[in-house]
Amino acid sequence: MSVQTGTKRKEGGFAETVRVIIHALIIALVIRTFLFQPFNIPSGSMIPTLLVGDYLFVSKYSYGYTHYSLPFSPPIFSGRIIGQPVDRGDVVVFRLPKDDTTDYIKRVIGLPGDRIQMIDGVLNINGEPIKRTRIEDFVTDDDGAVQRVKRYRETLPNGVSYTTLDLTENGFYDNTQVYLVPPGHYFMMGDNRDNSTDSRVLSAVGYVPYENIIGRAQLIFFSIRDGAHAWEVWRWPWTVRWTRLFTLVR
Repeated sequence: MSVQTGTKRKEGGFAETVRVIIHALIIALVIRTFLFQPFNIPSGSMIPTLLVGDYLFVSKYSYGYTHYSLPFSPPIFSGRIIGQPVDRGDVVVFRLPKDDTTDYIKRVIGLPGDRIQMIDGVLNINGEPIKRTRIEDFVTDDDGAVQRVKRYRETLPNGVSYTTLDLTENGFYDNTQVYLVPPGHYFMMGDNRDNSTDSRVLSAVGYVPYENIIGRAQLIFFSIRDGAHAWEVWRWPWTVRWTRLFTLVR
């Protein structure tokens, strides 16, 4: 009798564990689909705002939902559900128009109908140069090699302020054509202006449809130095960028 009771308890315990795991997976799926999705930064196109090795949460609800919001992005509907406006200056994750299996992260610079142009490294929106002020250099120390890069604070017409880098004088995209943003599209740029493939490169990125925007970058929850691995827990005291943890993305 006692053996049978013990077996039932074991079976009950196993079933309960399976239920807990299934419930946890469902909750995680709901959170990832409708609330927050984690992303990591593999390249330096958004330096100094985002560094290689940053891990961040992107809010899926900020602009409403498209089929790109769903796991594996099944094309079961078009357009956006509960659509919300995208603000100039937001840092967003979007699907690359040329390859909708690839996620990019950039800053929203141009809204539908805007005219965007770079003139001598200065961003012009609708024929007016934005406010751009030189601030202290951005200093990197990779493998003992110190590098200083010119840094500027830009302020968009709506008051959003952020910092950009200028790696090269007269860079390839420091002087551009006038880009006219089509209806229903947005113009994206990286903060690392001379090291960013963005909407200025029409053949690679170009104008980003509203439907392709996945969400807004909100919070850096983890950050580890370039070249280190997050799973190397024993190296965390030296490789984790502790001051970046739980900082807002602006």
